[in-house]
Amino acid sequence: MLFKLKAIFLNVCLGASAAIGLLMVVVGYSDRIHPESHPTLACAGMIFPLLLAANVVALLLWVLFKWRKAWIQLAALLLAFPAIRVYLPLHLQGEPPEGSIKIISYNVACYGVKDHCDNPVDSIRRYLEQQDADIVCLQEDAPRRAANSIRFEELYPYNDTVHVNRPGSPYINAIGVHTRYPILRKERLGYDAEANGSAAFYLLIDGDTVIVVNNHLESTHLTDNDRKEYTDIIYGDVDRRSASAGTRKLLGKVSAAMVKRSHQAELVHDYIVSHSQYPLIVCGDFNDTPISYVRRTVAKGLVDCYVESGCGLGFSYNRKGFFFRIDQLMCSHHFKPYNTYVDSHVAASDHYPVVGWLKRQ
Repeated sequence: MLFKLKAIFLNVCLGASAAIGLLMVVVGYSDRIHPESHPTLACAGMIFPLLLAANVVALLLWVLFKWRKAWIQLAALLLAFPAIRVYLPLHLQGEPPEGSIKIISYNVACYGVKDHCDNPVDSIRRYLEQQDADIVCLQEDAPRRAANSIRFEELYPYNDTVHVNRPGSPYINAIGVHTRYPILRKERLGYDAEANGSAAFYLLIDGDTVIVVNNHLESTHLTDNDRKEYTDIIYGDVDRRSASAGTRKLLGKVSAAMVKRSHQAELVHDYIVSHSQYPLIVCGDFNDTPISYVRRTVAKGLVDCYVESGCGLGFSYNRKGFFFRIDQLMCSHHFKPYNTYVDSHVAASDHYPVVGWLKRQ
């Protein structure tokens, strides 16, 4: 009898292991799904780190108690390796080579969204002074009040900002580039959004024209109440019925925003392809996870700097419960990235800045 129970338990464990392994692999490739075709399935990438953690735990348990069965998780991890590499790159950090360009991409939340930060304007200014980057790309580079502004001309000789909010919109939003390189011209990418957008800035770097495409793709537009509901669900602070209803509502909002972002990402990709004769730097707040149609679409034909030179999960959105890397830094093959990281030491915004170095090849 005991032998039969043991066999049943082992089979159940094998089935569970196979199920979480298969689910991880499927979710790992969910960035191939167009959000317009399957809006909910396209959101599956949000749970990839949980599935990865579950598979690692299962692998360790098999190794400890029944090592011959560990092949199930090993096979799943191998099949999902491309997604794991995107979500959790592991690279040693070293000194970037001489002559590298230092870049920061940072959503500054209109210099005032963080209530616990006494003076976000001063905090952001001090941070940018200390970093002394060559190119700073900001999203939400628009103050809530006229007094809430940084005098960028004191930091950089060349500064330009593009307002991306639709005329008449109650939202104010802008994307800016602040740099030590001359800005030759700029153009806004033509996609429809109420308060988000992308713009290309043409910079003169060492006698060559380099295009910097700064993006702030469609926001999810979750209210404070939505965010509280989400964290309550994550931490199990609501009953099952409320959690189910809340999950459906949140998924509806997330998937609707993802559909809008997918079309914006396609337009950004088309712009990149049509200007591939130029060295390109593409960055910004993508408002989507590493395993998403949006990131994959923009990254096609580019080098994802964090994937190629970063280390760890690199969560760039720092609201409680929302542990995602939604800010990106990419480049064309004219450059080689070094030491890309998410700087979690500055908390003046609801995002952390992404910092990296590029060396012209």
